Amino acid sequence: MSEKKKLSILIRGIIQENPVLILVLGTCPTLATSTSVISALSMGFAATFVLVCSNAVISALRNIIPDTVRIPCYIVIIASFVTAMQMLLQAYLPEIYDMLGVYLALIVVNCIILGRAEMFARKNPVGDSILDGLGMGIGFLVALLIMAIIREVLGAGSFAGIAIPFLENYKIPILTQAPGGYLVFGIVIAAMNKLTAKRGGVKRKSFSCEGCAMAEGCSKESCSVADRKESADV
Repeated sequence: MSEKKKLSILIRGIIQENPVLILVLGTCPTLATSTSVISALSMGFAATFVLVCSNAVISALRNIIPDTVRIPCYIVIIASFVTAMQMLLQAYLPEIYDMLGVYLALIVVNCIILGRAEMFARKNPVGDSILDGLGMGIGFLVALLIMAIIREVLGAGSFAGIAIPFLENYKIPILTQAPGGYLVFGIVIAAMNKLTAKRGGVKRKSFSCEGCAMAEGCSKESCSVADRKESADV
C-alpha cells in the first residue's frame, strides 16, 4: 500500500471520521471524563493504547477466529488489554486510576473500540489496523481535549489543575457538571458540522447487512428496506 494511502487511514480517524465529533460514538466517557484536561488526556491515551493493541491482535488473528464467535473473541481480547492497563495504572499511577474510576473498566464495551475491530481490523492487515487504531485514538483524544479545555477553563477557572487568576471571579460552574457537558458537546459538534460543511461536508456512506454482528438475528427484509432508504437518501 502506498504511503499516501497509509497516511489517509491515519488522518481519517482524526478528521473525516472522528469517532466523537462525526460518528458520535463513545459519548459516555467523553461527557464523564472531559471535566478536566488531566482526566481527558488520561482517558484518551488509555483508549488509544487499547485501540492500537486490540486492532493489531484482532487483525493478526482474523483468519483464525471463527466468524460465528468473533464478537465474544473481540471482547475477550479488548478486555485483556484493558485489564493489563488497569493493573499498570493502579501500580504506577494510582491518582490517574482513581480519577478515571469505573470509566477505565468501561473501555471494554466502548463502541469505538469494538466498532473498529468489527469494521476494519477483521478485514485488513496488521499494519493498516494499527494505523486505523492510532488515528481513531488520536481523534478521540482530540475531541476529549477540546471539550475538557472549554469545560475546565470556563467552568473551574483552571487549566490542568493550575488556577487561572483572572478567571477566578468569572467561572461558570455548571460547565463542569452534567448539563454543561451536554451543552459543550452540542456546541462543539455544531462547530464541527459548520467547519466540514464549508469544506464540502462529510460524505455519507450507504450500509448493508454485510459485516453486521446482528445480521443473522434481524429481519433480512427490514434490513433490505433500510438499505434501500439509506441509499436513496445518499
